[in-house]
Amino acid sequence: MALKTVIVGVTGGIAAYKSCILVSKLRKMGYEVKVIMSENATQFVTPLTLETLSNNRVVRDMFDKERPYEVEHISYAKQASAFVIAPATANFIGKAAQGIADDMLTTTIMATLSPVIVCPAMNVNMVNNPVVQANIAALKERGWLFVEPSEGMLACGDVGKGRMEEPETIAEFVDNLLTPNPDYRGKTVLVTAGATREPIDGVRFISNRSSGKMGMAIAEAVIDRGGRAIVVQAFTSVDAPKGVEVIRVSTTEEMRNAVMDHLSRADIIIKAAAPSDYKVKNYSASKIKAESLSLELTKNPDIAAEVGQRKGDRKMVVFAAETENLLMNARQKLLAKNADMIVANDVTAEGAGFDADTNIATLIKADGAIVSLEKMTKTELAHIILDEIVTL
Repeated sequence: MALKTVIVGVTGGIAAYKSCILVSKLRKMGYEVKVIMSENATQFVTPLTLETLSNNRVVRDMFDKERPYEVEHISYAKQASAFVIAPATANFIGKAAQGIADDMLTTTIMATLSPVIVCPAMNVNMVNNPVVQANIAALKERGWLFVEPSEGMLACGDVGKGRMEEPETIAEFVDNLLTPNPDYRGKTVLVTAGATREPIDGVRFISNRSSGKMGMAIAEAVIDRGGRAIVVQAFTSVDAPKGVEVIRVSTTEEMRNAVMDHLSRADIIIKAAAPSDYKVKNYSASKIKAESLSLELTKNPDIAAEVGQRKGDRKMVVFAAETENLLMNARQKLLAKNADMIVANDVTAEGAGFDADTNIATLIKADGAIVSLEKMTKTELAHIILDEIVTL
């Protein structure tokens, strides 16, 4: 699954041929790319070309009866991590500045909350026209970003400012905006998150208080830094961030199977979940009705220990949620699991408990190095964890 989605809007100008290169560049950077074309744009580049390059269906008709029902302009507006108009004609810029939404492209862009990057392409005299300049100024005032056209020979034969900037420059602009720190590009991180549930009977289960917030924060940080995240998700109080691949599980055994099935795809494994250590041996499919209830528990598979024996050159980070003897217990777990780093936290400390948005952690590495951290958000901690993994 791609890390983020870039919607590329193509309007009707000769520079539309450069949009093909732009789409290809963005895909090679790891972005999901979806294209919306104006009808005039199809006179310069065929939708089939952009469909092939983007590996997605090109949208251009608001009333296409062949597609499954979907409010597609709203769907694309919500999917967009960034919206790029390349090329942007004077006509498009004028309609956008005045809030006119009369086709799929202008309608979709009016509905998006994502950053909008406009790449003008037109005759030099059109660029310098006071009306066009006023429209550009209005869009800039609203926060729209512009990749200014370059100077040179124009398609009409004139020389001056008006050529759409080169696709490589536009792709770099988008990448710097969406992924300012791409140190995880090319890496796949397997993250476990949440609490597993072990059934007692048809309605009851054993579980724990893990919310999955830390695991999801790590997955989102991986995406922000250009990597790919696979999340093995048990029960969580938060949803997985956009752009991650999710494998849903319920029990510890299901989590173990999912981790092992996807281990070969991962460069890094981060065990942020809280799988139940025990399962009920005398499980009943029917609801148990009794005055008293005795449960016989049996050990679940130790996922981290198994990964530690099979990880090879991969890096593995485990977590230790403790209530006493934090450093001693964390060091023992680090060694027992053959992990490269452990994130230890005292869940009795204020701001470090289950389902909180903050955490207080101590990072212990296999070489004995210790990083003690103050209370911070789980998002901040996630990025520090990723920083430290790079040094392992």
